[in-house]
Amino acid sequence: MSPETRKNLLTAATYAGVLFVGLLLGQSFVDEESKNSSGILPSVLVDKSGKLQRLIQVVNDRYVDVVGIDTLQDFAIKQVLSHLDPHSTYMPPSLAKAMGEELNGSFDGIGLEYYRLRDTLMITALTPNGPAEKAGVEIGDKLIGVDDKPISGVNMKEQEVAARVRGKRGSTVNLWINRKGVDLTEPIKVIRDKIIVSSIDAAYIIDTAIAYIKIKRFGAQTASDFRKHINRMKQYGVDKLIIDLRENGGGYLRAATALASEFFKEKKLLVYTQGAHEPRTEYYSKGDGVFEEGELAILIDERSASASEIVAGAVQDLDRGIVVGRRSFGKGLVQDQFDFDDGSAINLTIARYYTPSGRSIQKSYKDGLEKYFNEINRRYISGELTQNENTSPLDTSLLKGMLYHTSSGRPIYGGGGIMPDIYVPIDTLGANSFYKKVLKTNLINDYVYSRLVSTPADFSIDHFLTHYSLPKDTYSNFVELARRNEIEFNKREVEVARKLIELDMKALIARFFFGSEAYFKIKNGSDHMLARTIEALKR
Repeated sequence: MSPETRKNLLTAATYAGVLFVGLLLGQSFVDEESKNSSGILPSVLVDKSGKLQRLIQVVNDRYVDVVGIDTLQDFAIKQVLSHLDPHSTYMPPSLAKAMGEELNGSFDGIGLEYYRLRDTLMITALTPNGPAEKAGVEIGDKLIGVDDKPISGVNMKEQEVAARVRGKRGSTVNLWINRKGVDLTEPIKVIRDKIIVSSIDAAYIIDTAIAYIKIKRFGAQTASDFRKHINRMKQYGVDKLIIDLRENGGGYLRAATALASEFFKEKKLLVYTQGAHEPRTEYYSKGDGVFEEGELAILIDERSASASEIVAGAVQDLDRGIVVGRRSFGKGLVQDQFDFDDGSAINLTIARYYTPSGRSIQKSYKDGLEKYFNEINRRYISGELTQNENTSPLDTSLLKGMLYHTSSGRPIYGGGGIMPDIYVPIDTLGANSFYKKVLKTNLINDYVYSRLVSTPADFSIDHFLTHYSLPKDTYSNFVELARRNEIEFNKREVEVARKLIELDMKALIARFFFGSEAYFKIKNGSDHMLARTIEALKR
């Protein structure tokens, strides 16, 4: 491991370590500018006696069956880290690379998204002015081959498809396309380039005075993207802001502090980190934020973690705004990342982080990894996520000895996530057995992409948002599709779930034709937490 490869990071794996939706969900890194370059391997991984290396060598040389030394080394590293804490983890090269690209907000590729529809890849989104769009690829096209390799009807794995489509900037890839049921006679030649991916999913104005910004992760460009969007919306007179951090599992620490800094006109302590072998490091606002005075609300839920909790904690502790939603995940550990020569990496916990009031929001992991990562399920079972807004959403046993106060003296608590100022339970209306069964499948996506987006949109986004209705027989046809796929239900379940399923369909159609912001505009129109937040800001 070379000195150049060591990087500071915060890790917030909000699920059982590896949720791979293209990436490990919920990692939270510090950017390259603040990396620790000492290059010293942590002592817990230094085999001073040589026993570990000797064991691996003996097994490799003398074991009765053939065992790869790389496999043994990976296994040994995972075993060591598994005995430390939930967020000290090992990443193989592919995952480490994918995560770096995701958080840096860029990669070399062609700029398209696709959905697997009956073993054929359907193009569902294109990067505006990206390589694929400039070359002539259209949304709705079906990708049937890459260079000389067919990828339709061969059940090719997602990783293999991505490996064939991506490549070095400046190189060429040939895409074989089926358009509107007809195979094009020649491939579309696409020159790969740097693809910029924003960490902001939506940024628009609600009711003329309220700006809404949805942040999906804290990447290298998050703060600059935020400034661009809020400055644009301030020109229209917005004086209130909602930052939606729900299901945001983390990102770069400095991206979180850079965002939080935009809300303060004075130099304020935003967060600090400290450990037994790590000196206290403090992060302050710069005092020149672009939204220093307007009313502010931060939305969080049980999957908001790490960098999201840093922002919410700073806003709450310093009485800058209100935090709305449900108790956040509760991840307050700091990691260092060490990269190995083969591209793999380890994330090792070296410190804790603390909100301005001194709170550590890390929840307990003394009962083991399984209970730690299943803790959110226990919240649901206990009623914490679903009970009435007028009842206390938190077991008081969690609060013992963890009382703190905001700058104005309001009581707040540590030790298990950020507690919102305004609690909003999960909206369970319509989320019955039938709806849950449908969500475990791809039926809604399959139905939308196979039946509802074949005709190009001949209307504007504003017209779609206010006037579009699904075709008359859509829901009855969908229920029949569910029946053919052996999903069990009764008549009442089907009727109760109708509103949610039709909303999901309309949102998917909006994203297909108009992008992710249109998707959130549709979903947010029926969002109970957002409505509650708007109500609070208008008081």
